[in-house]
Amino acid sequence: MGRVVGKIALVSGAASGIGAACARLLAAEGAKVMLVDLNDEMAASVLAKIRAAGGEAEYHHLDVTSEPCWEAAMAAMEARFGGLNIAVNCAGTSVTKLTFPTETGLDEWRRIVGINLEGTFLATKHQLALMMRTSPVVGSIINISSVLGIVGQPGIASYNASKGGVRLYSKSVALSCAQDRVNVRVNTIHPGFIRTPLLEQSIARFGDAEEGRKFYDNLQPIGHLGEPEDIANGALYLASDESRFVTGAELVIDGGFTAR
Repeated sequence: MGRVVGKIALVSGAASGIGAACARLLAAEGAKVMLVDLNDEMAASVLAKIRAAGGEAEYHHLDVTSEPCWEAAMAAMEARFGGLNIAVNCAGTSVTKLTFPTETGLDEWRRIVGINLEGTFLATKHQLALMMRTSPVVGSIINISSVLGIVGQPGIASYNASKGGVRLYSKSVALSCAQDRVNVRVNTIHPGFIRTPLLEQSIARFGDAEEGRKFYDNLQPIGHLGEPEDIANGALYLASDESRFVTGAELVIDGGFTAR
């Protein structure tokens, strides 16, 4: 317990799934946490659970694709907590259906890339600036990519491109900080198939939910889907001082999916 005591954290996409698990765990381990999301109702439930468990947290409504929203969120962070040490960027979306490359619409491509990649760019840009204004400067940015940012899958080119972009963008930022001796580490986590509301969208394509869940269970060499807490545990490690020599790295948590 207490692995991030005294640190100030922000978690995007904190209303559900991986983001909610990360927010709960960071608060339980002693961080002051700002939750940001578009879903006010679900975020309020996560916030209430954190506070009921004795954690310190606030909520800020935020659209990750809007730069003014990020500017307002950072101002709120600075006013409420005095700075920022940890950022976990979980907000993301997936395709609504599989498409052959010639059938992928530009609007759909821009929607996926706008949320997953441009949203991560805006988050990282403004979080880094606030971390550099925080005294002392001790920062860790954790961008949630995907195993599908490492390997391809037919029918989801926009998602592959967006998550692959998050992977390499984060490495570039990590190297920029290291080169300029800015004490902020930047890493990515690459979840495999995790039991989240986003995955439920994919399962729903099967029509039969039980059949869909069995399909995804059988995709995993370990034999079952991961849980949001599996990713939160990795984020806690990267957020803590235990990982002080880790930057520009990718932590794959996928039940062996990419080992084949």
